Amino acid sequence: MQRERFEQALGHFNAGKAVDAISVCEAALGDYPGDANLMCLAAKANLTLRRIDVAKKLIDEAVRQHPGFAVAHDLNGDLLLIVGYPDAAIKAYEQAMRLDPTRSMLLTKIDKARELSDGGSMTDSKSSPQAAADAVPGRRMAFEDEIRHAMEKHKSGEPREADKIYRNILKRDPNHVEAARLLAGLAVENKHYRDAEVFLRHAATVAPDYGRVWVDLTSVLREQERLDEALECALKVVEMAPEIVESHILIASVYGSMGRHEDAILCYRKVLDISPDRAGAMSSMAHHLKTLGRQDDGVEMYRNAIAVKPDHCESYWSLANLKTFRFEAHEVQAMHALLEDEGLADDSRVQLHNALGLDNEARQNFDQAFSHFEQCCSLRRQYETYDPVEMETGIDSIVEIMTEEFVGKREGLGSKDESPVLIVGLPRSGSTLIEQILASHSLVDGTHELGDLPLVAKKIRRFSKKRSRYPDSLLELSAGHWSEIGSDYIESTRKYRAGAPYFIDKNPNNFIFVGLLRIALPGTRIINAMRHPLDSCFGSYKQLFASGQPFSYDLTELGEYYLQYRRLMDHWKQVAPGFTLDVHYEEVVGDLEGQVSRILEFCKLPFEENCLRFHETERAVKTASSEQVRQPIYSSSVNLWRNYEKHLDGLIEVLEPVLQSLPAADLPLSLQ
Repeated sequence: MQRERFEQALGHFNAGKAVDAISVCEAALGDYPGDANLMCLAAKANLTLRRIDVAKKLIDEAVRQHPGFAVAHDLNGDLLLIVGYPDAAIKAYEQAMRLDPTRSMLLTKIDKARELSDGGSMTDSKSSPQAAADAVPGRRMAFEDEIRHAMEKHKSGEPREADKIYRNILKRDPNHVEAARLLAGLAVENKHYRDAEVFLRHAATVAPDYGRVWVDLTSVLREQERLDEALECALKVVEMAPEIVESHILIASVYGSMGRHEDAILCYRKVLDISPDRAGAMSSMAHHLKTLGRQDDGVEMYRNAIAVKPDHCESYWSLANLKTFRFEAHEVQAMHALLEDEGLADDSRVQLHNALGLDNEARQNFDQAFSHFEQCCSLRRQYETYDPVEMETGIDSIVEIMTEEFVGKREGLGSKDESPVLIVGLPRSGSTLIEQILASHSLVDGTHELGDLPLVAKKIRRFSKKRSRYPDSLLELSAGHWSEIGSDYIESTRKYRAGAPYFIDKNPNNFIFVGLLRIALPGTRIINAMRHPLDSCFGSYKQLFASGQPFSYDLTELGEYYLQYRRLMDHWKQVAPGFTLDVHYEEVVGDLEGQVSRILEFCKLPFEENCLRFHETERAVKTASSEQVRQPIYSSSVNLWRNYEKHLDGLIEVLEPVLQSLPAADLPLSLQ
């Protein structure tokens, strides 16, 4: 609807009906206050009618609210030129050019403004405001119609057609920056990050002052975990546009990926110095404060975000996700009121339902809590891509290929490095607690949930003549490849380490790579974090993950995923006995010292008292359990599933094969 209103106003303007365009824009701005396109179109129409004061207010507000929007600075230059300030107009046009060099008409405008600046009086007919206004329209971007057509094709679900158009433009004009940038965007959608990087680096060479290219290149490099290079690109963006808040937000995001949380916080403080009411920046800063253990500061910042933007649902969810936080009555009322708004976006609705679920659970209102969790997951599942059949066939392939014979024949071919300690399993099964215990040891670096091992496994395709995917690609590996795979993983993860002999990788989904590591890095220690199957599954169900874990939003799919995970872990025990250690959350809670000793012995680490006082360890913890592991051991989460048992019939039915092996006291009533 918002876009339709803008298109309607633009149609009036292009037909020469500036008054009608203004009328539509004003009405639309009543419904969508602060919309940059509507404000700028209204300003442009008012400039056409020489309503200078009205246009100036709109342009000033557009620049204030959207300092990174090139059109607003472009229009500001038009206004300044019309009212007789060509020098100021040049600065505005140059700023627009820095933000969007593809606006080639700016070159003509700058030239005209310089003529007026050098040409003396604004009173002669050539240099009058009318002459300046008449000079404002400039030449169009090359292939503008083709670019627009390609963007429409992309929007309508025809990316291949858009790709053809962009490539055709580049054949005729190899240095067409926008075609290269947009083509890179298509590559990113298909996760072809290397291809995207090639296009973007070419565009950056052609137009080194085009900020959007450097922004896109930063993102592509981050996706490839090339964080030092991403930081260099982000610094270029800040250098080009230090007054633009988006520049500092970009570099803060890179610092966050690098684990440089203090630096990220400083960047967000700069953002708020420039634009004090940025709720998103407040919320992001709060995430970093929470990660560093500064919970009170984080809570204050989340609440500040809500104060300036009462519908900032992410902040409500983030507060609830602290797990140790309790909402005040007026905050609960505000969340319910937001849910009554039919226009509330689905992602915001998901966040509020999850927050209210956690709040009701804390108040032991378990039926209400489940209702909110169910609504959250049902809505979120609509936006997730997950195929249970594909998951099962993938596990089938791993089991079929990585037999005991396959692994045994490759004994001794891998890297001799013994530094990795992996913690795998299902999310919300106590992995963060185990990580915190180990990270409290003087010989171990705590990191976070690293994405390096899946990337290393994906790159095994380069050794395959058939370009087979994992695990089929393993069949074509030569003896020397296994050591290379192990070394690749060690080198890739080095950037997260602080110099200790060992480091932790706590990505729970790495359980599918246990056999790969048994050959490529046989010195790896792998801990399988386990918990009562119903606590483990329901813990994942009620956790709203920022990304990933698409299986966790449907109880049946979640149960089926759990069975496949257990099947594969049982397979690894047969293929590589003694290579993994099962650690049960309930046993850690019941016998902390005994289990810590057992974990350290498995990891070949000497006992240290600090591991028993894990809650005193000061380190960044990124996961949802970050505040819980900063407290002494507690048992309130053991058998939490029993409070929801009457809602879990479907999950219990799916999990029956593994539940039947439990002691009678641990069974649901329906199986006793």
